[in-house]
Amino acid sequence: MNLRGGRLQKRMDEEAAKFTSSLEFDHHIFHADIKCNIAHTRMLAQERIISEKTANRIIKVLEELEKEGIEALNLDPSIEDIHMAIEEYVTERVGEEAGFMHTGKSRNDQVATDLRLALKEKIREIQKELLHFMQLLVKMAEDHKETIIVGYTHLQHAQVTTFAHHLLAYAHAFKRDYERLKDTYSRVDVNPLGSAALTTTSFPINRKLTTRLLGFSDYMENSMDAVSSRDFIAETIFDLSMIAANLSRICEEIILWSTYEFNLIELADEFSSTSSIMPQKKNPDVAEIARARTSNIYSNLMGVLGILKGLPYTYNRDLQEVTPHLWDAVETCYDMIHIVRRMLSTVKVDKERGFELAISNFATATDLADAIVKERKIPFRTAHQIVGRLINHLINEGLSLLDVDTILLDKISEEVTGEKLRLDNDIIRRVIDPMENVKARNVPGGPSPRMVEESIKKLKTYIKNELKSITSS
Repeated sequence: MNLRGGRLQKRMDEEAAKFTSSLEFDHHIFHADIKCNIAHTRMLAQERIISEKTANRIIKVLEELEKEGIEALNLDPSIEDIHMAIEEYVTERVGEEAGFMHTGKSRNDQVATDLRLALKEKIREIQKELLHFMQLLVKMAEDHKETIIVGYTHLQHAQVTTFAHHLLAYAHAFKRDYERLKDTYSRVDVNPLGSAALTTTSFPINRKLTTRLLGFSDYMENSMDAVSSRDFIAETIFDLSMIAANLSRICEEIILWSTYEFNLIELADEFSSTSSIMPQKKNPDVAEIARARTSNIYSNLMGVLGILKGLPYTYNRDLQEVTPHLWDAVETCYDMIHIVRRMLSTVKVDKERGFELAISNFATATDLADAIVKERKIPFRTAHQIVGRLINHLINEGLSLLDVDTILLDKISEEVTGEKLRLDNDIIRRVIDPMENVKARNVPGGPSPRMVEESIKKLKTYIKNELKSITSS
């Protein structure tokens, strides 16, 4: 049956039908479309716009279809989209009365509603994955509160920290990613249904009822905006892009740390590969592929923004091309979170190598300068000059900070300021020792075991509360 045979007397050209069909990616909104039709039909019956008997017949068939699944539909490319496929399915079983379910409803507001319904579920799934990732980072941090490593700026040795402190940096980045998605969710969670094509309908529909039936927090207040806005998609993909960026940074460090030169971690064989020609190789392939797929999500964002930038109000068929970018970004990001989490959980940290790196390249020099300021009450810039000159001396002589004592420090100080510091050897030893150095950083947000433990407690509470919240919503 040609459901749109009134205005058009001929079927669309076969190639044109394939070119304009959205069936390839409409499976994402199959369940949402059925829910949308059921809610709208129930509302029509309650408002006595259609008979209750007709509504019940339509709803029964729709519920049967949901149980059977999308495989029950005839997804011939000549059928324009999932909405028409579902309508044909219902029409074949109910007859012409099936057409009543589209009273006061357009495909324009139906598509917009389906997208929001489906995306709400996808966002919740990604939020859960993010929280599970944060749980892993917190668990690993608990095991590495005293695992000394060196922190970097400009990829140069900077200051001593712990592996736990480093892991929690990512936990807090993902916490912001989670909260961005949470904020975006509130703008996805509004109901376009009832806007019809663009100016609502003359039928006395009840938008509050369909909003409640579909589980939206509110309905959209402007019908033109409701059918044509896709900024919620662009915003979601931006959020996913930031998640991917943080995942990519983790992957980059996994790749670096697993090299012979860093030799700080080892990945499990299950997340590595070997070379086709070099038998000694153990390549971090999963991390590399995840790092690359970040760019795919960026491309999706640029694609959506490019489509949206020049569209006049209201609905244009161009908007159909937005949704493949959305679902690709959603699937890619979800898969990245899941696989990177599993990969990271297998990482083995070489604690001895971490300590070796921490003492090998003057990473505690800043603390020596701080000690000079504290003990001798001189400006930090002066202390900075003294320690900088000291480092040059150590490099030239092939020495390390562990070789510094009062005599050497006084010699350098006299060269810079003309005066000796007379700093006790015990003070010097304490500030250049990596573990003591870390323990002294007892400022909130710092790497000391006590501060890390406080951060872990807060994150655990946050994760527990958020998991409970999104599971019950």
